[in-house]
Amino acid sequence: MGRAQQDAVSSGSHKYLAVRDYLTNLVVRELKVGDAIPSERTLTERFGVSRMTVRQAVAALVTEGVLERVQGRGTFVAPQRMDFELRLTTFGEEMQRRGMEPTTTVLASQTVAATPEVATELEIAPGDDVHFLYRVRSADGAPMCIEQVWVPVALVPPLFDDGPPASVYEALRAHGQAPVWGEQTLAAADATDAEASLLGLGRSRAVLRARRRTFSDTGPCMYSHASYRSDRYSVWVPLRAPGPAIVPRGRSARRDPHDTSAPVAGAHDGTTTEV
Repeated sequence: MGRAQQDAVSSGSHKYLAVRDYLTNLVVRELKVGDAIPSERTLTERFGVSRMTVRQAVAALVTEGVLERVQGRGTFVAPQRMDFELRLTTFGEEMQRRGMEPTTTVLASQTVAATPEVATELEIAPGDDVHFLYRVRSADGAPMCIEQVWVPVALVPPLFDDGPPASVYEALRAHGQAPVWGEQTLAAADATDAEASLLGLGRSRAVLRARRRTFSDTGPCMYSHASYRSDRYSVWVPLRAPGPAIVPRGRSARRDPHDTSAPVAGAHDGTTTEV
């Protein structure tokens, strides 16, 4: 690449960064959630750049979740994403810690027969009775996630006697099955039509799916599926240098990673958050 080409690339990169930095500072210092950013024409005239350069800068901030596009209306400051450290706390506790009001809409609460998947995760027999709870979790009135929960009836028979509990973890504690550790699998996915409707999703239908097993001192006490809005959530996981080499383990070997009485194969150092 010749000197003239290098200078052109450098100049283009500088202009792109100038537009991006300007918009970032506007969001931080002046604009509020839902405010519109300056028009493409305003930005091209202000910085003397092409529309393509402006669009690239805006697209980068949309990808980062700083801005959001609304078809037919424009580009606006996006709601802030919430970083969740994975740990054993409840959705309500996490929202209150952020100064938000948590609410729950219960779609179903009943006793059902455990499917093979649920039975395997809860280490019970297929067809055994389980408490089933299907609900939408919201913060400040905005839907955040959809959750399905299964708890063995034999473990806590009266779990639903007074209606579905506001917090399953609190109900488990009250019945002598306090959650002490858990394991969770996360995966990106597209929302189903039903999920998109319940979560109020627009054009972007990306969700973060979580499958979790929660354990009390006596074994698995809860299994859950959750679908989070990806435009409102990101996951924060603390990391540290690895210890001695570990080997894979089978499902039957799973145990509490906080128990230091023997090596744990395949355990992660991150903790886990109930939603």
